[in-house]
Amino acid sequence: MASKTKSTFVNMVVVLFVISALASTALAFVYQATKEPIAKAKLEIKKKAIAQVVPEFDTSYNPIENMFKIALAEGDSLECYPTKKGGDFSGYAIKANTNKGFAGEFWIMVGFTPDGKIYNTAVLEHHETPGLGDKMQKSKSNWSEQFTNLDVPNIKDIDGDGILIEVKKDQGTVDAITAATISSRAFCDACERAYTAFKKIKK
Repeated sequence: MASKTKSTFVNMVVVLFVISALASTALAFVYQATKEPIAKAKLEIKKKAIAQVVPEFDTSYNPIENMFKIALAEGDSLECYPTKKGGDFSGYAIKANTNKGFAGEFWIMVGFTPDGKIYNTAVLEHHETPGLGDKMQKSKSNWSEQFTNLDVPNIKDIDGDGILIEVKKDQGTVDAITAATISSRAFCDACERAYTAFKKIKK
């Protein structure tokens, strides 16, 4: 009986090993098969966002190829995609993230003109609540339009906390999304991080 039990146990281990090996191989195959299409899709989203958030620019100066990173703190940096028009820098598209969203981290693209105004914004990736937090997307509502041409350098820091882009509940100038103040604050935080990076560029 002991020998039979031992044999059954060995057979189970072998079967589990084979199943695990097959599953791992299948996952590796799927990853390799989808890796390139996913990367291309993300690149297209990024290109579209850059074109959306900065003024018209010369395509001969490729912002993707000329991307550089701006360090905000140790282990914390943002990607900047500069654009040129007629040989001069015409805009800076900064990919910014925030971990203050209602559903965690999300990413947006914030475009600045050389004088520091926000030209436009675009949401890249988020997991905010449908019907509430996702209204920060232009396809869901016009809420984010209040950031268009926002003259950040001339915003008065009423509460003196050093943060310029805030919702009105925090003594800022931005109207929050109804019933989605957390998502609104997070969007402002991402824009503020992008502006911090922009100031480092101008220095």
